[in-house]
Amino acid sequence: MDERQFFTEKPEQRTARLQCPRCRRTSDYAVRWMRRTRKANIPAGATDRDRALFAKVRDHLIRVDDDVTCKVCGKRFEIPSHRALIFLEELEGLPKDEDE
Repeated sequence: MDERQFFTEKPEQRTARLQCPRCRRTSDYAVRWMRRTRKANIPAGATDRDRALFAKVRDHLIRVDDDVTCKVCGKRFEIPSHRALIFLEELEGLPKDEDE
């Protein structure tokens, strides 16, 4: 069974303050993320292995955008972060979570 069947996916945007490596200007950019929330029940047809995996999965965000376009010079640059997956319990108290 595919791991994505354990989650409900919902796209969202978060702002990130990034610096362009070319012109060295810092701006706020909208970065797209996919929020994966664990379903209440395991999908039908799950094996024992799938049940063990389902018990361990946690809610998380996966970064969809790998690069952004500079607002000043117009060049594309990679988002300088090795974090493409963030667990939701790490985000407790951040501004985006207040409205949910």
